[in-house]
Amino acid sequence: MKKIVILASGSGTNAENIIKYFKHSPVAKVALVLSNKKNAKVLEKAKLLDIKTLTFNKKDFYESDLILKLLKKEADYIILAGFLWKVPEKIVKTFPNKIINIHPALLPKYGGKGMYGNNVHKAVIAHKEKETGITIHYVNENYDEGAIIFQDVIVQTLSEDYQKGYFRRP
Repeated sequence: MKKIVILASGSGTNAENIIKYFKHSPVAKVALVLSNKKNAKVLEKAKLLDIKTLTFNKKDFYESDLILKLLKKEADYIILAGFLWKVPEKIVKTFPNKIINIHPALLPKYGGKGMYGNNVHKAVIAHKEKETGITIHYVNENYDEGAIIFQDVIVQTLSEDYQKGYFRRP
């Protein structure tokens, strides 16, 4: 059985859905949720679903090999679900085409440094886009430039309140 490690920084909605999806899968399971924020809601959600959690700081992630060693032991695949830090090259090279990011826009538009969460939604509104979507892609050394695995389009409605979900499926 393949092991998945989720890296997340926030509320954990995507992480929770991924954990539930793989809960009874014979193919893969979520083994661990890692977060760079000690108070991230994702940690509570993972614990409620009986998934181990761990937090780490920038030094652990970028300077030491602590997280890399942990990932080598625990992960066949890594999913970034609302994770806000750039993955270090040493981790990307250790897991080629095994790190997957969930991005809240149709790449290559609205990708890159600083393009995450509501920043993406605000940019889509500011540019008066008629549609946006989600991109699931492999992670490489550059922000949001890895090979695209999947995209789905969502059409913008009249509301510009990005907090309340202003997009719908076509």
